[in-house]
Amino acid sequence: MPAVSPPPLTPAVRQVSGTACQLGESPLWHPVSQQLYWVDITGQTIVRAVGGSLVAEQAQAPEPGLEAPAEQRWQLDDQPSCLAPARNGDLVVGLRKGVALFAPGSGECALLAAAPWDTQTTRSNDGRCDPAGRFWTGTVFEPKTGNHAHLYCLRGSAGRWRLDAVLDDNLTANGLAFDPARNMAWWSNTPAHVIYRYPFDRQRGLFGARTVFHQFAPRQQDMTYGGRPDGACLDTAGHYWVAMYEGSRVLRLDPTGNIVLDLRLPVTCPTMVCLGGTDLRTLFITSASKGRPPAELAAEPLAGHVLAVHLDALGLPADVRGLPADLFAEPA
Repeated sequence: MPAVSPPPLTPAVRQVSGTACQLGESPLWHPVSQQLYWVDITGQTIVRAVGGSLVAEQAQAPEPGLEAPAEQRWQLDDQPSCLAPARNGDLVVGLRKGVALFAPGSGECALLAAAPWDTQTTRSNDGRCDPAGRFWTGTVFEPKTGNHAHLYCLRGSAGRWRLDAVLDDNLTANGLAFDPARNMAWWSNTPAHVIYRYPFDRQRGLFGARTVFHQFAPRQQDMTYGGRPDGACLDTAGHYWVAMYEGSRVLRLDPTGNIVLDLRLPVTCPTMVCLGGTDLRTLFITSASKGRPPAELAAEPLAGHVLAVHLDALGLPADVRGLPADLFAEPA
């Protein structure tokens, strides 16, 4: 018997970003610098929130007339799609042309490994480090004519990095997450509306056979569309949080794949989530504005912005919080 869906929640959200993104992605609470980062893929920008008030533990609804939140922005010559933290406060960045190391202090972006994919049709998309410190990035195959996207692992050592394809059979790779306590991993194919779960060998960096974690309904005529699974994160209870693109919501799924929380948002296109803040209990949500109908954008002034809501507002127990982002383990 299928599980009964929970009633939707619509808590107040707070605007974290000062400038709307075209395609906001990869919110990251850096565990070393204790700062919030995200990217605008189309805008070719890495962004960092500035000021303690932006990441206050209690997120509140924006008040009319207030100045836009402060942020620092770095313009790149390529499309950044995903971020992972390095031990010294730097960032590993997935790009169209490969994977790079970005230093916020200097603004330098140094390529670690060139893309093994055709950059005319494919770019990096969703990615992160696993608990052993390996960096992974999935790709998106932009012609959308077949499942030609892969999941790549950055392997090697300083000066000799390479990107190895590990998983395939995907069109737009998203939703990558690792659970160190349960030796599991998740990866989604957004256009197929499916999230997969895999056994994951942390020591060797190997994925086992996939199973369907959750299959969502595709868009159907005369039916309300619930969106398709985009970027995701895990919490300490082993629950999977996922942004539902074009669904105006974020879902929390329990370890069996059942939906236990349905968070409704004032934007149609949330793209990814992370749990951060000093207590790892603020849910940060990136969103997109690119290509949306003018009437929709007029009705959604927060489209493209980074939003925040504290878990207290969702009634979750105090011991539920995010997992600190895994650090990139660059060899000496």
